[in-house]
Amino acid sequence: MDRRTLSHHARPGGRFERVARGLYRIRLFPSDPHEHIVAAWLGLGTPEAVVSHESALELFDLSDVIADQVHISIPREKRRRHTRPGVRVHTTTRPLTGQDARRANGVPVTSPERTIADVLEAGGQPEQLELAVSQALDRGLTTPARLRRAAADRGTSVRDQIARFTSAIAS
Repeated sequence: MDRRTLSHHARPGGRFERVARGLYRIRLFPSDPHEHIVAAWLGLGTPEAVVSHESALELFDLSDVIADQVHISIPREKRRRHTRPGVRVHTTTRPLTGQDARRANGVPVTSPERTIADVLEAGGQPEQLELAVSQALDRGLTTPARLRRAAADRGTSVRDQIARFTSAIAS
């Protein structure tokens, strides 16, 4: 769309509402409770970016964690110096394989297994993650074996907590 047309439709009371620089939404279209996450992901403009950590928990509706920032993971070689306010960019050296990513709300997001392992590794609250594990297993989003595989290459603490969460739920 050319600038004049965009400017016309983005004026006060116009058809479009500016969300961020270069990002607009249709003003009268119903909003979504997760559109701030989608907008943050779109704003990065990096196809390799995926929603991750607490924001992925939010998209999967796991636990009751409410992220204070939108968490996005990108490969380390794609990192940038500047990000938008309210967006936390995590760089990863662990490549995102097909098993590590899914789509939720139209955006790529880390799998429940990877999300839980990432949040545990980043120091997330164990009781919130135990709830997330329980909910993910109850809804069939994952299995104990997949959770343990996701934690296999993580630190001892992450592996031990995943083992404890899955065994506590199984018993």
